[in-house]
Amino acid sequence: MVDDKERNMKCLTFFLMLPETVKNRSKKSSKKTNPSSSSSSSSSSSKLPPVCYEIITLKTKKKKKMAADIFPRKKPASSSGTTVQQYHQQNLSNNNLIPAPNWQGLYPTIRERNAVMFNNDLMADVHFVVGPPGGTQRLPGHKYVLAVGSSVFHAMFYGELAEDKDEIRIPDVDPAAFLAMLKYIYCDEIDLAADTVLATLYAAKKYIVPHLARACVNFLETSLSAKNACVLLSQSCLFEEPDLTQRCWEVIDAQAELALKSEGFCDIDFQTLESILRRETLNAKEIVVFEAALNWAEVECQRQDLALSIENKRKVLGKALYLIRIPTMALDDFANGAAQSGVLTLNETNDIFLWYTAAKKPELQFVSKARKGLVPQRCHRFQSCAYRSNQWRYRGRCDSIQFAVDKRVFIAGFGLYGSSCGSAEYSAKIELKRQGAVLGQSLSKYFSDGSSSTFPVWFEHPVQVEPDTFYTASVILDGSELSYFGQEGMTEVQCGKVTVQFQCSSDSTNGTGVQGGQIPELIFYA
Repeated sequence: MVDDKERNMKCLTFFLMLPETVKNRSKKSSKKTNPSSSSSSSSSSSKLPPVCYEIITLKTKKKKKMAADIFPRKKPASSSGTTVQQYHQQNLSNNNLIPAPNWQGLYPTIRERNAVMFNNDLMADVHFVVGPPGGTQRLPGHKYVLAVGSSVFHAMFYGELAEDKDEIRIPDVDPAAFLAMLKYIYCDEIDLAADTVLATLYAAKKYIVPHLARACVNFLETSLSAKNACVLLSQSCLFEEPDLTQRCWEVIDAQAELALKSEGFCDIDFQTLESILRRETLNAKEIVVFEAALNWAEVECQRQDLALSIENKRKVLGKALYLIRIPTMALDDFANGAAQSGVLTLNETNDIFLWYTAAKKPELQFVSKARKGLVPQRCHRFQSCAYRSNQWRYRGRCDSIQFAVDKRVFIAGFGLYGSSCGSAEYSAKIELKRQGAVLGQSLSKYFSDGSSSTFPVWFEHPVQVEPDTFYTASVILDGSELSYFGQEGMTEVQCGKVTVQFQCSSDSTNGTGVQGGQIPELIFYA
């Protein structure tokens, strides 16, 4: 009779064997044993499983097998093994198989087990050839998992018109974007990148994966800036995302000159160009709008394989040219810019000059009414102001305050106090910083008339400020030291739909704080 120790070791070996190996050994065993011994073995084997579990969980002193031991190594001689996390990372680019047994036991949840199947040929019952000709990638899929994650895939594989195809071509989706969508469906993970998020949004929209689409929109809203606002505007209209469209317009309106001068502006389609040129609240000089339109026309000529001539630029602009409000330009801007660009006809140039100078103005095809632009809001943080006989001394020191807002705004400048003893001129260096990094800076002069009013000092371009983050507003003043200063400061101010919080800044070396001092106003667009 086999003793207990030997029987237990045989059971443990049997439990860890590959299925194919077990089958082969059982065949060899049947040749060597007679029927009676086989029957005896069968009856005794029914008692083995409890002993096996006892050995594995309690008695065996062998090291527990980890993923590195179960999954095969590519280079056994030099590599120390592949962890589960590394294995998942490999799945992004490799269609790995899992030849080892009981890999399912490594993962306690169905989500984790599904994640192993992501971009994995194991049990794949469909393949996708994704991307345009010349840039395709063949990706494996599992119909059940895909159908659970997308109603489009469900209809494709299990609907009334389902086709039983082993390979499906998808030429209009970027492979990286398709992989990002698959990763969400299989792994419940959202992995977005700035260079593929638009393509991922397209894939999520096409296959009706709404939560991934929402995450893409949130990502775009978070990374939205004047550099990419125009491109995202055209895409948001295409994808029918009104919230993203509104966010884009907020940035374009407030930082219009930066947006119009960005490279992305030249990549927009004609319909988006027209909508921007029509924009009543565009906060930009008209000469900047005109120059941006010409830059777009030059790139459009290249897209259409047209020669870079004045005639072709005017041709691609078409009726959009008349949406530029050329008659509202400053006369110098028109004379030195638009009039000499060659885009306008001789008659148009003469009529516009007459528009500037003649009492009886000619009729023009161009819009002659200036844009309204944006009306800046002012957040005043003091309840009163005063001045003192021993003066508010500046001497090159910095007045500074920290603030945070609950909505995205664009800081256009600061309102500053002036002299309390008659008219005076001040030189002001203003700065806006976030965590020590300078976001905006301006050096300018302003005149005060001796009143307690505030006087605006502007940044060259409005600075985008994100919610729930503290920024530092600073000013170094040089001028009459007998000036007004604020009193009864508030830690929180409601300004329209924006709530602004204030706190003291360690950069302040001249006495300004929450309760009193300088920088009485933040001027912003919202």
